[in-house]
Amino acid sequence: MTTYTDEHIKQMDHDCVMGTYARLPVVLERGQGPYVWDVNGKKYLDFLAGIAVNVLGHAHPALVAAVQAQAATLMHTSNIFYTIPQPRLAQKLLAISGFDKAFFANSGAEANEAAIKLARKYGKKDGRTDKFRIITAQRSFHGRTMATVTATAQEKYQKPFAPMLTGFDYVPYNDVAALQKAMGPDVCAVMLEPVQGEGGVYPADPAYLQEARALCDANDALLIFDEVQTGIGRTGHWFAFQHYGVTPDVMTLAKALGGGFPIGACLATGAAASVFAAGDHGTTFGGNPLACATALTVLETIEKDGLCTHAQEMGRYFLSKAQSELGAHLKDTRGLGLMMGLELTQPVAKKVLTAALERGLIVNAVGETTLRLLPPLIIEREHCDEAIAILKDVLAEISGSFVTGNS
Repeated sequence: MTTYTDEHIKQMDHDCVMGTYARLPVVLERGQGPYVWDVNGKKYLDFLAGIAVNVLGHAHPALVAAVQAQAATLMHTSNIFYTIPQPRLAQKLLAISGFDKAFFANSGAEANEAAIKLARKYGKKDGRTDKFRIITAQRSFHGRTMATVTATAQEKYQKPFAPMLTGFDYVPYNDVAALQKAMGPDVCAVMLEPVQGEGGVYPADPAYLQEARALCDANDALLIFDEVQTGIGRTGHWFAFQHYGVTPDVMTLAKALGGGFPIGACLATGAAASVFAAGDHGTTFGGNPLACATALTVLETIEKDGLCTHAQEMGRYFLSKAQSELGAHLKDTRGLGLMMGLELTQPVAKKVLTAALERGLIVNAVGETTLRLLPPLIIEREHCDEAIAILKDVLAEISGSFVTGNS
């Protein structure tokens, strides 16, 4: 068995892989529970979980067994054939969400592509050709395909690939008046994240989502919730919309759904569930037996172990302890469940990320002032305490350096 060194892997990556990622200088080799280890044997507490993906942590025995069993049985057939895991997963998702139909893809971007196409076709019912506008929010993030990067109202993602697709309009998040002004009979959908993750971990105001629902109803438009990051227990409910009492017509999922295995889903209810007909949309790999069997195990394990409630408890504990222990360095704390944001008083989020990594803690910086934390749902209080202790040391050190002008 070949043993690869840290520098060998980095050089090989530099030579052979397109430079689309500004990677952190760590080569990860294995994981167990909420921890990962690099090729040099250094241990890290993972409070990013593959960007909200590894809800069961790393190498969860139920997930490992499910992948092994299905891989040894049937991995892929294409969607030309029926398979057993796909309708079983769909049935479970519909049961816990209250939706009517599911479409499976490979990623969040693809799930959002499906939702966008569904909305555009919905707007063409009754022979209309002018009902195609889709409203999204500023600071949003919906993916990196051409349609989803157009839906993502951030110039830094769009500029290299201009011109964008037509028919998308952007409004400030949580601004009811702006949404009302943008709405009209030519709108086929409003697409929102119940909590903006990449935008800085901003939960929606209940009144904002309620008005979005009312405006869509009044204008015969679909309300789409992008729950790629918020779904599957992350916020303390199966889905973030369940915090608000506002049910969308379409909901997209990915990330945590596969617990580390790539899968996405687009769920629809009511009239939206019957928009697509055979041939309207499709995918070769989406919903294959391996992905669906894995995702079903994720759902069953979260349910069996009570991890939605656990996420609520751990999120409250972490943010309370952060306010107590880190309060002098914090301007704000935000989030739902274990989707958490710490807004710092100084623009040092990226320095905190680097320093925390050196001390064995993986977090994420979104912008200059906000740390995003997305730990596995399986964490316990001792893991929260460990993370807070590292952040406390790092913030004290960086804050002192910042004040004395050595930053």
